[in-house]
Order: sequence, then structure tokens, then C-alpha cells
Amino acid sequence: MSQEMPRSNASRSAWLKTLHQWHWISSALCLIGMLLFAATGITLNHASSIEATPTVVNRQAQLPPELLAALDPDAAASAPTQAQAQPQAQAPAPTSRHTQDHKAALPTPLRDWLTNTLGRRIDDREAEWSRDEIYLSMPRPGGDAWVRIDRGTGEVEYEDTDRGWISYLNDLHKGRHAGVAWSWFLDLFAVACLLFSITGLLILKFHAVSRPTTWPIVGLGFLIPALLALLFMH
Repeated sequence: MSQEMPRSNASRSAWLKTLHQWHWISSALCLIGMLLFAATGITLNHASSIEATPTVVNRQAQLPPELLAALDPDAAASAPTQAQAQPQAQAPAPTSRHTQDHKAALPTPLRDWLTNTLGRRIDDREAEWSRDEIYLSMPRPGGDAWVRIDRGTGEVEYEDTDRGWISYLNDLHKGRHAGVAWSWFLDLFAVACLLFSITGLLILKFHAVSRPTTWPIVGLGFLIPALLALLFMH
């Protein structure tokens, strides 16, 4: 019996040491993220009270003839087809994707020209193509931008809206238009927070024997939001 007690205490001490190690490592990983999410939780909760003046930039440009020719729907529709070259062959009327509504990335030469002309990097995201125009939407955290190209005249319209740093951080909090890499970060951050919370709960269990107020305080942390949800949310 006397040999089992020291062995049990040694095992308990080893577990507690491991829990403390995992707890402080996970808390260190979560620290900056928790500060960010706590601060943006306040700004999101009071979004209607926080005034922001968006900065809007508008630009116009004209496509060079060679790029306009490649986008001209009439030129694409009137291009000779094999069925037209051989009228005796029975074939359905040809259709051109250039004249139908669809989504596709902009051609590389057009993207390069827009990047140099507008001063904004145009990536390979999909644009909305119709017979009359091409519309490219470029939302991002804290702002938005779009490009419209008239396929008949080559007129280019560009607008960029910046809603400021608070809006930027709020969108990061929500993962809005933040991309795949940020989505993965949010998942990993959530796992680290779970590890931080679970190890903290187990550490509380170890200390609860000598601290009788431990579980009542933990229960209060659950009871307060539960009562608020039940009594004031309808």
C-alpha cells in the first residue's frame, strides 16, 4: 500500500506536468489570435455604432484595338465554321461560347494590360461574360473592387472601395473573402483553442480537490450565457 501511493502521486504529477506543457504551448499559439477575435467581437457587436467612411477610387480606360478585337462578340460569331465551308453537310447551327453567358477567367494578355493600366493586380479568378460586357468582381477583406469591360466599344470601368482597417479585421474574423489559406488558419486556430480549453479543464479537475469553488465557477460560466439565450432571445 505504501508503495502504491508514491507511484500514484508520481503518475498524477507526470500527467499534470504534461497537461501544463500542452496548455501553455496551445495558449501561446492562440494568444494573438484570441486578442484579435476578442477585439473584433466587440467591433462586430457594435458595428452600427462605429462610423466608417469608405474610400472609393474610380478609373476609366480604353482597350487597345488588338485586345478589343479578341473580345468582340460579333467577330467571334461571324468566324467561318466547317459547317459554313461545306453547306452540303447536315449539321446543327454552330454556337460560340464568346456570345453566350458564361463564367471564365480573363485571357492572360488582358489581365496583364489591366494590371498595368489600373494599378491593381488582376488574378485568374472567373469573370462573368455576356454578349455585351465582361464583369469581374474582386471582393476582399475590408473592401471590394470590380472591373466592367464593354465588348463592343472597349470601354473599361474600374472601381475600388476601401472600408478601412476595422472592416478589414471584422472580415478576417468572419473569414469573408479571405481565401483558402485564411480558412485553413481558422480551422487550425479552432483546433488549438479546443486543445487550450480541454487541457485547461483537465488542469481544473486536478486542482478542484483543493479548490472547492472550481466547479461552481465553471458552472456559472455555462449558466450565464444559457440563461441569456433562453430568457432574452426569441
